[in-house]
Amino acid sequence: MMNIAIKQVAIYHPKNLISNEVYIKHFREKGKDIERFLEVMGREFRYVINDDEENGFTMGVEAAKRALQKANFSGKDIDLIVFSTQVPETTFPTNALLLHDAIQAGKHTIVLDSNANCAGMTVAVEQASRYMQANPHVKTALIVGSDYNTLISNPEDEITYANYGDAAAAVILEKTDEDCGFQDAIYFTDSVNREKIMYPAKGLSHTLRGNGDDKYIQWLPFDGNMAMPPTYEMLEVLLERNQLTARDIHAFCFSQFALVNILKIRKRFQIADSQVIYVGDRFGYTGTSSPFIALHEGIESGRIKRGDYVVFWTIGSGYQLVAMLFKY
Repeated sequence: MMNIAIKQVAIYHPKNLISNEVYIKHFREKGKDIERFLEVMGREFRYVINDDEENGFTMGVEAAKRALQKANFSGKDIDLIVFSTQVPETTFPTNALLLHDAIQAGKHTIVLDSNANCAGMTVAVEQASRYMQANPHVKTALIVGSDYNTLISNPEDEITYANYGDAAAAVILEKTDEDCGFQDAIYFTDSVNREKIMYPAKGLSHTLRGNGDDKYIQWLPFDGNMAMPPTYEMLEVLLERNQLTARDIHAFCFSQFALVNILKIRKRFQIADSQVIYVGDRFGYTGTSSPFIALHEGIESGRIKRGDYVVFWTIGSGYQLVAMLFKY
């Protein structure tokens, strides 16, 4: 069986960098102290779109073009395009179709949009890898993850307004006979929190009929700790069935949603600080792209090298967990 390798990774973020102080002041004026919240989430800075010409799609295009350039590819070298986003710039046509035009991809290229919320890009890479293994005619894939979540963040709600950053990541997958690439993945889904994080809160049909004021994400309180026991179990299973231990993993690229969750996983598996790639302090929480922005950081800094084992883990609202093993 041919292996599915990560050939290149690239990212894009807007130039506008905002520090915690802006949000601390914003919420202090509303009578709320969020300094402890920002510490728990692991925030210091985040990039936020402030240009009317930028959006989730344009960020994705820039990340894709950078990945193609690094791979010395043109758009015609890509057989499959998947655009993962929670905030699509259009639903007709797909963002992937618009990206197809932007990179001048070929006539036989498969294009589709994908949304598994914040787990989306990880799910898209896993699904594309398995599809490439099954389809002899698809040799390359371009997976783009891009969320413009600050667009729909509620200024009254620190968990969205002070937490999110805007960014995109692009990954090029390629078939290879080398001993590397996609190894395995595991999922856990529990729909118990399906009504806690919603956009539009009353559904698209109600909103478009004028029956709902749903400009911002609805984020209701829930116990985030409930995701940790299944996370521990799925990571244990993933490592065990691939005959690995946490010490064999050179880099863990976790969801950058909350630093506190990463610290819990580190403690549970006795993972060294050097094994974890954390970028949430610099980028904020970028949603679907966050584990791959961590991957990009690890590669660019030299902490991830060819042949290294990399574990991805992330969570989508509702909730769905996914963990994935690659040999980079």
